[in-house]
This record gives sequence, structure tokens and C-alpha cells, in this order.
Amino acid sequence: MRHFSQLDRETRERLFLHEPASFDRDSEPAVLSTALGATLYSPATRPRLLDDIRKQAAQGVVSMVLCLEDAIDDCEVADAEANLVRQLPRLLEQPTPPGMQTPLLFVRVRHPGQITDLAARLGPALGVLSGFVVPKFTEESGLPFLEALEQVRSTTGLRLFAMPVLESPELAHLETRRETLGGIARVLEKYREQILAVRLGVTDLCSAYGLRRPPDLSAYDVQLVASVIGDVVNVLGRSDGTGFTVTGPVWEYFPVQERKFKPQLRSSPFEVTEPPTDEVRRKLIAHDLDGLIREIELDRANGLLGKTCIHPSHVPAVHALAVPTHEEWSDAADILHQDRTGGGVLRSSYTNKMNEVKPHRAWAQRVMLRASVFGVAREDVTFAELLAACLCP
Repeated sequence: MRHFSQLDRETRERLFLHEPASFDRDSEPAVLSTALGATLYSPATRPRLLDDIRKQAAQGVVSMVLCLEDAIDDCEVADAEANLVRQLPRLLEQPTPPGMQTPLLFVRVRHPGQITDLAARLGPALGVLSGFVVPKFTEESGLPFLEALEQVRSTTGLRLFAMPVLESPELAHLETRRETLGGIARVLEKYREQILAVRLGVTDLCSAYGLRRPPDLSAYDVQLVASVIGDVVNVLGRSDGTGFTVTGPVWEYFPVQERKFKPQLRSSPFEVTEPPTDEVRRKLIAHDLDGLIREIELDRANGLLGKTCIHPSHVPAVHALAVPTHEEWSDAADILHQDRTGGGVLRSSYTNKMNEVKPHRAWAQRVMLRASVFGVAREDVTFAELLAACLCP
């Protein structure tokens, strides 16, 4: 599969200096965790689930979670499981049409027994999954899930991953956070080869205090949540080889609502694009996606990569902003080249910043990994043009 495959060749050539590389379910975990991008959640009860998966893939989605947990009512669990068992085998029986791709698929489960039970009921169709999402993960609650997954991996020989969701009250509460994070780090290290990415459940973290952020504010404006994000990245997002990919929190909003504040999305990036994108800007503002765009930028500044999404309209913004700019890529290339020749400090190719080789090495490596799966924008291409191309292909 490949990011931006929904765009025609001419458009991709116009937008990208280096086009996104292809990857598949068997790619290296570092590549897959970077390539997750906008991970779209869908209730596992959807009656036309297979059609939904293919429809979203055709629009650029490369990772999806089929949810058996919070996205459905408690009384729907049995029906949702039966729906998965009925529909997922069709991905094997009805091969993906030429030119289309099947996203990386994960199932969000409620309890460890669902992993082993679904594995047995799906049979060969288990091979269409890339893994499972584990809710409310702590050392104590998460260990049985990872043990169940290890059993399935050993029995089937399939490389299935886990994506733990950090969203428990113990993590939110200051007096238990350090111990909780330490325990999570221990169990994740023990099962490191299973862990594809760590996800943040900000909605549940907010619920511990009866909070809900409005669309005009990001998760980082809610200081209780921002402190949790900072601590999670501090412990689990380190670049010294002990860390994991930590993904950004869900953006809850998509309907049109009355705004309290001015739009946060400047008009200037949209004024010189081809095709004209002022209408795109108006659409983004009308759906409160200017707030999403700001939060994505803050995600990356705080060490997060990718994002949980609950609506397809969020996907283009996440992916457009994941593409390294020509300036980012140039700086990263210069840093890594200089690193091979002895380090030091050099002026940016854009002559607007200092690139210090040793402190910026880890950042440069991450940029290059992101560039490999999302491509590199041409020098005069902004995120607005990438976004416009995705919204109006």
C-alpha cells in the first residue's frame, strides 16, 4: 500500500519531490508505526463493513480499527463479534480489485478472551488483521491481553501487533501516575516485539475530571491532559532506543457548530495554491477542522505521530501535515550527511536556522522515516495544496 495512492500520477508528480514509498503488512515495525497516519475507528457492527473498509481505502485511509469496545453498546458485543467473523473472511474470498489497497486492520477488544476467541473463530481470516487495540491499558490490566496475543502469535505463526491505549484514571491522577507509567513501561518492554504503537485516550482522561474540550481548544490547552501527554512521551517516547511511537489523541468534532472564537486557520497558505483552495479553507473552518490542524501541529511538536480519527473528514488533514516540507527534508539530509563526516554546527540550506548535528540527529532520523512513507513535498508546495488535492482529487 502507499499513502496518497488515491491521487493520480500527474497530481503526485506536481506535489512531491519524492513520492511516498510503498509498504505492506510485513514491513518493519518502525515503518508501519510511522505509516499508520490517521487511524480511522469504525464500529464493528457496521452491516456493510467490508464495503466501508474498501471505500475508505479508496479515499486514502491506510489504517483502521474495528471497534468492539466504546464505539458500540454493551448489548451489541455478540452481534459485533459475529459481524466480524462473517465479514472479514470475505477479504480473502473477494480479492482486492487491481489498483486498490486494503488498510492495516486492527480490532479493539474489551477483554483478553476476545483475542483468543476471535482468532479461533476467524481461522485463516485472522491473517487479514494486523493486530488488536487494547483499551485502558495498565501493567495489571494489560498483561493478560499481551499474554493472550502471545499465545495467538505462537499458535498461528502470524505477526500480530498490539496497540495499547493509555486512558485509565490511574494515569490521569497525579499521585498514581508515576507508578502507573513505570508499570506500563515494564510490561511494554517485556513484550516489545508485539507493540506497534502506544495510543492516547484523551477522552477518557478528560472524563476522570468531568471535562470535555471544545472545538476551539486543543488537548494541549487542557492543562490536566497536557501534563499527562508530556509525562507519557517523557517515559515512553524517548529516542534512545527504549521508546515507542506514541500517537495523537482523537479529535471529537465534525458537525457544523456555532463558533465562539475567530478561525485559527490563516488565509495566506490558501491564496496561492493550485487548484485555488479558498473554498477548502471555508470548508475546514465550517467543520471546525482548523482546530484539528492546530492540534496536529502541536502533536508533532510534543513528540506524537499519527492520530486517532473518528470521522473520514479528519484523514486528509492528518496525512497532509505528515508530509515533510522541502525545508524539513533539506535540514534532515544536511544533518545526517554532516553526522557521517564528524558532527558540528552548520547553517540551514534555507539560511534561517542553525542545525546542530548531534542534538538534531534523532529529529532528522524521524523526519527521514516519515519522508519514506509520506513522501517529500516540492519546494513550493505547502500543506494547503496537499490538503486541497486530497479533498478535491
